[in-house]
Amino acid sequence: MQPNNNAENGAENNGQQPNNDDLDIPPDANPLPNNVDHWVRRSTRIRRNVSRFDPSLHYIMLTDEGEPLTYKEAKACEHNNKWELAMQEEIKALHSNNTWDLVELPKGRKAIPNKWVYKIKTVDDKPKYKARLVAKGYAQTKGIDFQEVFSPVVKMTTLRVLFAIVAALDLELDQMDVHTAPLHGDIDEELYMKQPEGFVIPGKEHLVCKLNRSLYGLKQASRQWYKKFDAFMLKHGYKRSHADHCLYTKRDESGSPIILVLYVDDMLIAAKKRSTVDVLKKQLKSAFSMKDLGGAEHVLGVRIRRQREQHTLYLSQEKYIDKVLDRFCMADAKPLGVPLQPYDKISKEDCPKTQEAINDMQGVPYASACGSLMYAMVATRPDIAYAVGVVSRFMANPGKAHWNAVKSIMRYLKGTKNKCLCYGKDPLELKGFCDSDMGGNVDTRKSTSGYVFTLAGGAVSWCSRLQKVVALSTTEAEYISVTEASKEAIWLARLCSEFGLPEKAPMLGCDSQSAICLAKNAMFHSCTKHIDVCFHFIREVLEDGLITLIKVHTSQNPADVLTKCLPKAQHQICIQMVGVM
Repeated sequence: MQPNNNAENGAENNGQQPNNDDLDIPPDANPLPNNVDHWVRRSTRIRRNVSRFDPSLHYIMLTDEGEPLTYKEAKACEHNNKWELAMQEEIKALHSNNTWDLVELPKGRKAIPNKWVYKIKTVDDKPKYKARLVAKGYAQTKGIDFQEVFSPVVKMTTLRVLFAIVAALDLELDQMDVHTAPLHGDIDEELYMKQPEGFVIPGKEHLVCKLNRSLYGLKQASRQWYKKFDAFMLKHGYKRSHADHCLYTKRDESGSPIILVLYVDDMLIAAKKRSTVDVLKKQLKSAFSMKDLGGAEHVLGVRIRRQREQHTLYLSQEKYIDKVLDRFCMADAKPLGVPLQPYDKISKEDCPKTQEAINDMQGVPYASACGSLMYAMVATRPDIAYAVGVVSRFMANPGKAHWNAVKSIMRYLKGTKNKCLCYGKDPLELKGFCDSDMGGNVDTRKSTSGYVFTLAGGAVSWCSRLQKVVALSTTEAEYISVTEASKEAIWLARLCSEFGLPEKAPMLGCDSQSAICLAKNAMFHSCTKHIDVCFHFIREVLEDGLITLIKVHTSQNPADVLTKCLPKAQHQICIQMVGVM
């Protein structure tokens, strides 16, 4: 086989012979070997250093908060002494926990690299500099460096149910933080890591760290920490919830519940008596390095405010929304009364179809904006659930109309950023509502299912989701929506019972009488025989008495806001019924 010579191929294609003047041939060069046709041509392009790595422009690599991204940046920045102190504190904590031993790297093994992560946190309006040593877990090899990595995380619904119970029963609610949580987890595998940058021991540069404890960034770090914490709670007589494995409950001497929910290294503790909370805190401090944050005020970016004399609790994300608006230059935008107007019908037809239009949208942070809105929706804002669901369908190829819809949602948040989820104004009774539109998606003609469940007057669970199949009638679309809502109702009822609430079949309201009749009786066979068997699950649920399905008027169904764009007046009525005020 003849070698593929790009120069000769190009010359043949052009009908020309290669020019020796273009080749970098030394004047005193030896004759060409027999198996070489010509000298290799060397590029004459002038090479330049990439400007983005220029030390004079190192500030470009900093984050929005002015935090360095690498160890070299931390040493070169203005507050290098504060970052140095933060790193020394982190190394001191690692050594005190006997996190590693320096050993020779065994033959055939690789040492995992690591990096420093820097963060400025505000405590009492004062900046606090924190440095964390993080292992680069992506370099781990499955089967050698780790086996299982799954670790449960408390659901937002569980947190909201806790807040509703705390408000209605006037429980104490405290917060604690685990200092360097992964360091408390034990390592089952034999792991080796390089020495931290800036803290390599002189004379022992050839040694590596054999990890005795888990470390931030390791794939199994969260799992090992959870296993150790779970064993501690079970040892002290707490019961792990079957509905949410990060919920632990126990009864005190008087029969009142003691509740603890864990979110990685943050935990909330609720109990009727202050002395009961203090006893649990003391037990936790004896086993782990804990920081007592006192009464809960912020959790996962959500602000908690209480009016104990009125038995009410409020959840808001005003500061988070302000950050989102600032990030996407919408802080000065004109507010709107609804997330999307009823006449706004965006579809795939609005996606860019030419390369020029696609290039115009390349610089638009569409996916980032949708993700930011999604967290607000998941945490405290059910009023934007439908709108966020609509704009999230076009992240692969968004157009200008889609981006205008995202900005419309931000303008709505601008005018409603002070709205809160309120709990405590109604009794502790689980109520649910479900609804559906009919063929609302103009691209696929699929319908949208929506449901919302309230407890103590505030929403604890909600969903706005496109149905998996195309419904052939309004009855079928509503029937599918009822089935989906019934699954959530059963899980919520189990969760509430584990919180200590009386077991009672939750009420589920639907505004379609035909769907209710279809759920209670096997009727309309000729019109419904095509419906998938999985959607008939609701019939068994009703027969077993697990939920109570009732008829509600459309004007009294708050789930309407989760299935379609509504006029401003109707939108306000719906969100007030679920505690957004």
